[in-house]
Amino acid sequence: MRSKRAARWWAASAFMASGCTALLGLDADYHPVESGDAGPGGGDTGSGGGDTGPGGDDSAGPGGGHGGSGECAPSDARCTDNRVQRCGDLGQWGAPEACPAEAPVCRGETCTAPPSCDGLPSTCGPGSAESCCATAMIPAGSFNRSNDPAFPATVSGFLLDRFEVTVGRFRKFVEAYPGSQPVADAGAHPGIQGSGWNPAWSSELPADAAALRAAVTCAPDNPDMPTWTDAPGAHDHLPMNCVSWYVAAAFCAWDRGRLPTEAEWNHAAAGGSEQRQYPWSSPPESTEIDASYASYDCRESAAPGCTFQSNFSDIVPVGSRSPRGDGRWAQADLGGSMREWVLDGFGDYPAPCVDCANLTDTAERVVRGGSSFGKPNFLLSSERVNVAPSTVYYSIGIRCARTP
Repeated sequence: MRSKRAARWWAASAFMASGCTALLGLDADYHPVESGDAGPGGGDTGSGGGDTGPGGDDSAGPGGGHGGSGECAPSDARCTDNRVQRCGDLGQWGAPEACPAEAPVCRGETCTAPPSCDGLPSTCGPGSAESCCATAMIPAGSFNRSNDPAFPATVSGFLLDRFEVTVGRFRKFVEAYPGSQPVADAGAHPGIQGSGWNPAWSSELPADAAALRAAVTCAPDNPDMPTWTDAPGAHDHLPMNCVSWYVAAAFCAWDRGRLPTEAEWNHAAAGGSEQRQYPWSSPPESTEIDASYASYDCRESAAPGCTFQSNFSDIVPVGSRSPRGDGRWAQADLGGSMREWVLDGFGDYPAPCVDCANLTDTAERVVRGGSSFGKPNFLLSSERVNVAPSTVYYSIGIRCARTP
C-alpha cells in the first residue's frame, strides 16, 4: 500500500525523468548485510540516509515513511528501504523489519526470493552464509559522474544486488530457458520510458538452452576461461562471465530486476556525493589499493602478471574481498572481479539530468568496474569502457538493480 506522499514523489520523479533527454553516454570481522546498516567501508546509513534527492527524505521514496507516520489498516503491509513494514492493531505503521536470508528482496508487500535464488542455499559472501541474491538500498542523491563537476546527475533510490550474478544463479535461468526470455518492456527503469526489453533484441539471444550453454563458453576468444559448467559444482559461487549485453539484460529482467543505468552504477561505486576514487575509498580521495580490497591485475596466479592467456585461478568467488572492498552501501566487487554491463549505450555524458540513460547510442554499451585481469586504474569509480553488446568476454559479468 503506497502513501499519498509516496505517490506524489513518484509523480514528481516521473515528470522530471520525462523532461530529461535520454542521452548518456577491456582490460586484458565480518557481518551479513542488513538494509539500513552503513555499508562496510564507511559513509552514512545506507537506508534513506546520506545524500538527498527524489525520495531522499524520510518518505524514502515509494512506500516510504518510518514508523508511526500515517494511518493504515491492521492487515496492511508495505516495503520500505528493502524492509517489510506492517500495520499494527492501532492503525499505525510498525518498525520496518529486515527480510530473511531465504527471501532477501522486499517486493510489493512481502519479502521474496528472486527466481535465480529460489531454493538456492545461502552460501555467498566471505562467511558463506548470505543469500547470493542479497541486495541493499542505494538512497536517492546527486553526484558528479566520473567524479567530474561538469557532469552532475541525480538518481532516485533503488536496490542494487550485493553480489555479482553467480554461476549458480545463472543456472536457474538456463534451466528455465527459453521460457525465461523477456517479454516486451520487461526490465524497465520505472522513470525512463523505453528502457525495457525491446522484442527486436530477442534475435540476439540463443534459440534454446543448448545454444545458450554453448554461447557462454567464451569461444572463440578464450574458451579456457568460462566460469560456466554444464553440471553444478565448485564453479557455482564464481561470478558468471562470458555473457553478452543481451543475455545480461534478459537475465536481470527474468530475475525481476533490470540492468542498472550507468548513472545508478556510478552513484553506487562513488558513494554518491562522497565521490570516492575507488568504491572502498575512505577517505574518499584515498587511492589505496591492494589484493585485500579487490581481485585485480591477475594477483591470484602463482606468477602475478597478466598475459593474453590469463590464468583461470585469478577468478575468485563473489564477495571474496568483502567487507574490506565493499562500497559505501555494502555492494561487493564494484571494483575488480568482473566488469559489469549497464543499461546505457556508450556516448558523451549529457547535460545535468535526473534518472537519465543513453538509449540511442547503442552500437556499443558501457561496462563498468574493472576486473580480476585489469590494472588498478580500471577499477576507479570514474572509469568507463565501451564494448559491442554482442561481445562475450571472460572479464565481463552481471549485477542486477531492482526497483523498491
